[in-house]
Parts: sequence; structure tokens; C-alpha cells
Amino acid sequence: MKRLSMLALVAVALGELLLYDALLAMGGFARVRRSLSRPARRAASPDADYRRVVEAMDLACALYWKPVLCLQNAVVTAKLLRRRGCGAEVVIGCRPEPFFSHAWVELDGRVVNDSPIYRQQLAAVARL
Repeated sequence: MKRLSMLALVAVALGELLLYDALLAMGGFARVRRSLSRPARRAASPDADYRRVVEAMDLACALYWKPVLCLQNAVVTAKLLRRRGCGAEVVIGCRPEPFFSHAWVELDGRVVNDSPIYRQQLAAVARL
């Protein structure tokens, strides 16, 4: 099967960003979390080039009609990577004082869509 072109991948990412907003509005984070846990629609071999997905997400976030926060970015990135057969994991971390929280995506223990410094400075409180 042919790989998606970058333009198509950005379009899919934009659609997933819209879907995230709709799910959040209709059912809160519980609904978003359920959508993340669904298995991929098709079997796929792991894509070693996860950077294409991250780059497409960066472009989609720049084109999106409103600011994309870290959790939305992480959830959509993980969904796109999982569809390509990657074992992406959304990690939510926080620091208690002064309070700060952030979400990112990890593949095999590596932060792929953000700075790895978050992994070092924040305690993981959830892995999805």
C-alpha cells in the first residue's frame, strides 16, 4: 500500500483535531480517552519514519483554527502513530509546586513530539 503523501497526512491530522474537539464537547475527556483506546482500523507494520507524522501534526496545528494544547496534540499524534502500527503512548506529567502539567507522546520510552526535558522534569501521572 502506498504511503500517504504529506498533504494527505496533514488533512487526516486536521480531521482528527476536529474530532477531538467534538468528542471533548460531547463527552468530556472520558470520551476522548475511549477514542484513543480503540484499536487501529487496519493492520499495519510499524512505520520507522514517525517523524513524518510529527511533522504533519506540526503543520496541522499551525493551520488549525484555534490553539492546539499539548493534550490534544499528544492524543491526535498517538492516534495517527497507532494507525501506522507504532506503539505510541500518551504520557501526562506534572510538577506539584508550582503546579505545571504537560502531555507528550513516547515511542519505546523516547519522547517523539516534544522536548525530552519534560520526561526528566515532570512525574508521569498517567499513561494512555
